[in-house]
Amino acid sequence: MTQSWWLYLLACEDGRTYAGIATDVEARFAVHSKGKGAKFTRSNRPVRVLGARAFVSKSEALKAEAALKKLSREEKLLWAQTTGTD
Repeated sequence: MTQSWWLYLLACEDGRTYAGIATDVEARFAVHSKGKGAKFTRSNRPVRVLGARAFVSKSEALKAEAALKKLSREEKLLWAQTTGTD
């Protein structure tokens, strides 16, 4: 069984979003929520997962993350609406 890599988008307390990749989105969200992990989420705590999408490889997830981070806030939120969290 191959492991999926997930691209996820978080809503943070300050109203901004954070995009990242992980093999387990819920576990990664828990790490971010505890003030660990990414520097950005240590000072901008996440409040919920807005959306997540699975990829077959880490490389594909990283490419998608780079593309997502270039989008406007509105485009990121639309991405999250069309992906859900499944």
